[in-house]
Amino acid sequence: MRLIAFDFDGTLSDSEMTVLLAERAGVSEEVAEITERAMNDELSYAESLYQRAELLEGLSEEDVADAFDRVRIRPGAADLIARLREAGHHVAILTGGFERGVEAALAREGVEVDTIVANRLPQSGGRLTGDAEGPLIEGTKDDALEELAEAVGVPMADTVAIGDGANDLPMLEVAGLSVGFVPKPAVRSSCDAVVASMARLGSVLEGYRVLPSAETLE
Repeated sequence: MRLIAFDFDGTLSDSEMTVLLAERAGVSEEVAEITERAMNDELSYAESLYQRAELLEGLSEEDVADAFDRVRIRPGAADLIARLREAGHHVAILTGGFERGVEAALAREGVEVDTIVANRLPQSGGRLTGDAEGPLIEGTKDDALEELAEAVGVPMADTVAIGDGANDLPMLEVAGLSVGFVPKPAVRSSCDAVVASMARLGSVLEGYRVLPSAETLE
């Protein structure tokens, strides 16, 4: 068994949950500005998430549900996850995004993963409080990957990390195999392989003997 850890926003999904929520709250420009500052290292990820969550304060449950209902996983992602689990691997999603959006997207495609490590947006009285909570605000994905590997009994050498952005870099650097999914330039050099589709990712995992080849199955 191997441990396969996916990032979500930008990797398994091309949806950006904070963008979808910001659209419902009418604060798209403000959220985009904060995101840009974080990408330019003017803000830490934690600071940027707390600031974006604050802008969403008061958003109704109906609008939150609508935003999360629009989250989609990429074509071929559900089939790839199913193949990995059928091969006996532990499949996890480690994301700074929100647990509810991940669960909604997976349920829509009828696919499950073994573990989701994600953040949450608390509600009170049917509206967002403007706060954020969860293990991947202050915590980093390398620690999350190492803790999960220990919990499921998988050596770090048998872990696979797939991601695209700066907050994925820690887990890409410690994983046994690191794959960039259309990675940002600063991330590319830390990847053993780079892909731009789920089909290509499947081929790469076959090449590294994480999955049996489709030809072998035939």
